[in-house]
Amino acid sequence: MKLNYQYRKIASLLSNNSDSDTVIHSVAYDTRKISSGAHVLFFALKGDFRDGHSFIDDAYSRGVRHFIVTSEGSTSHLEGAQEIAVENTFQALQDLAQYHREQFKIPVIAITGSYGKTTVKEWLSELISPVFNVVRSPKSYNSRLGVALSIFEIKDSTDIAIIETGISAPGDMIHLQKMIAPTLGIFTALGSAHIENFDSQLDIKQEKLLLFKSIESFIYPRAVDLNSNNSEVIEENDFQDLQSSFKLNDPIQWKNCQLAIAMAKKLGVNDAIIMGQLEKLEALSMRLETFDGINQNTVINDAYSLDVDSLRHALEYQQMTAGAKSRVVYIGISGNNAQTQEWVEQIVASFPKVDLRIINAEKPVDYSTANSSILIKGDRGSNMEVVAGKFKRQQHQTFLQIDLGSIRKNIRAYKSKLHEPTKILCMVKAASYGSDAKKTGVFLEQLGVDYLGVAYPDEGVELRENGVTLPILVMNSEAAAFSTCIQYNLEPAIFSLSQLEAFVQELILNARQNYPIHLKLETGMHRMGIETNEIDALMQKINAQPEVSVASIYSHLSQADVEKSVHVQNQIDRFSELSEKIQSSLSYPIIRHILNSEGIVNHTNAQFDMVRLGIGMYGITDNSDWKDNLSPAIEWFSAVSQVKALNTNDAVGYHRRFIADKTMEIAVIPVGYADGFRRQLSNGKGGVYIKNTFCPTVGSVCMDMIMVDVTGLEVAEKDQVEIIGPQQSIYEFADQLDTIPYEVMTHFSGRMHRKFIEA
Repeated sequence: MKLNYQYRKIASLLSNNSDSDTVIHSVAYDTRKISSGAHVLFFALKGDFRDGHSFIDDAYSRGVRHFIVTSEGSTSHLEGAQEIAVENTFQALQDLAQYHREQFKIPVIAITGSYGKTTVKEWLSELISPVFNVVRSPKSYNSRLGVALSIFEIKDSTDIAIIETGISAPGDMIHLQKMIAPTLGIFTALGSAHIENFDSQLDIKQEKLLLFKSIESFIYPRAVDLNSNNSEVIEENDFQDLQSSFKLNDPIQWKNCQLAIAMAKKLGVNDAIIMGQLEKLEALSMRLETFDGINQNTVINDAYSLDVDSLRHALEYQQMTAGAKSRVVYIGISGNNAQTQEWVEQIVASFPKVDLRIINAEKPVDYSTANSSILIKGDRGSNMEVVAGKFKRQQHQTFLQIDLGSIRKNIRAYKSKLHEPTKILCMVKAASYGSDAKKTGVFLEQLGVDYLGVAYPDEGVELRENGVTLPILVMNSEAAAFSTCIQYNLEPAIFSLSQLEAFVQELILNARQNYPIHLKLETGMHRMGIETNEIDALMQKINAQPEVSVASIYSHLSQADVEKSVHVQNQIDRFSELSEKIQSSLSYPIIRHILNSEGIVNHTNAQFDMVRLGIGMYGITDNSDWKDNLSPAIEWFSAVSQVKALNTNDAVGYHRRFIADKTMEIAVIPVGYADGFRRQLSNGKGGVYIKNTFCPTVGSVCMDMIMVDVTGLEVAEKDQVEIIGPQQSIYEFADQLDTIPYEVMTHFSGRMHRKFIEA
């Protein structure tokens, strides 16, 4: 981004006054992405989880002196800071983007559709880049915010801009159309994404078509059936001669390629150039894959592309996720391309404290890097995927895949049921329900939740040692672990007077005062909790001891999954009464919370000041009506180790519990009861999916492997195996075990590799 607007000009555009001649070169809304604040304009945006006004001081500390705010006087305490106060900072950002777009009389291609947008955008850019200087949306920046940021990338040297757009609700597209003012367009496909926000698929189509209302022309595939006056349909057999050099045979990718070719030809690119570029097209790696590496490294694998936008995006992602780890970037450049190396070095240099390592034929990879966040990128000829593979910590082929994008979506879904001031505490106990508390905790902090919760102090210590700074509530802390809580700033739950006295004594020994504690009340579940007759004595102790202060009061519902329950309502009423009594005896405000994931859905009116979100983050709920609002965030995969042929009367596994009654084939898969695939699933009680077919278990489940029936499937070694995923949900897997998804997740073995993906 390289803008060139005087601050006073921006002020006048937004109906404000300023006499500052400072030239603004870029805009920012996330302080974690600010390397140097000079010439940066900070927009204090209000999002689902954060209010940008809370980060003004942080932006100032990074050198920012110019701000767009909604509350006049937000920067009055900062020497030399200047602000423009507007009614809506997000709208102001869009207005500035629209003004920037108006300064360029160039072709702007807008791409919309239910899927395929990013692929078509990337491939079109590659097809026309030998002829034009192209600016395109980074990655999947297709929201109103992403589109605004994409438009700011247009500069004087730009010949053509390609902007990807996405919608999630009625009214989105008109804002996008005004900002982009496209001259050409592509409609990729029509599906049912976000249909929950529209009355019908027809309404989705009409909303998307608003993008093209003032356009010269746009193209679309025959399957979409638009019949618009300013459109051109692409038939299934178009461009077959050109696509002879296209390597991918998937029909969806073939269609995406057709659309890219059609637009390239419309722009005047000749067939020879198109065919030459088609040979280079690869299936896109659409997600930044994060995995545990050797030598205690965390590896971000984005090895399949190298361009300005994707490199900057990946560096921003690394900066946001590295925590306390040092940052190392391995860039593969084939052919010792000095020009590429020059712009790579310039971009990386704009991110301070990054160790750049260029990899080519003369500079082999140093695999001794340790305790770092490693980003791996490269051009298509550099084979950096091999480097990524060697950095991966070798574990057996069975792995869990955790989709952070789905977790984000699920938290937003629950937040939509809450009042704006209500805080969110996310539970990450039991290794964050088997997913990995370290990675999940860091992600949740970046997302902007208010609190984390763990069961035991050692879980909180693990989070702190991985850079998490959020307040952490420890629900079960014994006196022997109080010193650990204090050392790592963990906030214990107090459930008895004797426990409180022991913690106060530890605080006195450590010369600590005003330390936050959380009071666990007994309201009818009859587990740990402060009884009603103990409250007066407890509050006398708290008010007499300067060592402690009450951060929150909470309790648990015994039937949160039941929508209408007299017992639950009695609990809620009891909690309200007791918490008001405690609050009245304190001179400062406290947080109250009683709802868990199911409670948020079934008893929303009892949200008080905060809610506790646990397994719901992963898209799991007992509420059938709510399930459609969530996305599964955890999948479990393995791979076939060996395929064996059985003859009639051959026995399989320990104790010969299976005897073949015919000739058949079985596959051996490296997953067993040590991983959470329990012995109850033996001999056909459970199974997996291979080649879209359910394959029941054969014989006993072993500690480290299972055998499944694959007769007639033509299965080979290394074929993927789905244990939990699109074809076998965690609900179905739990049913086979006669248990609940909670138990399934908390029995995932720590030895299994966890792969985190970020949409």
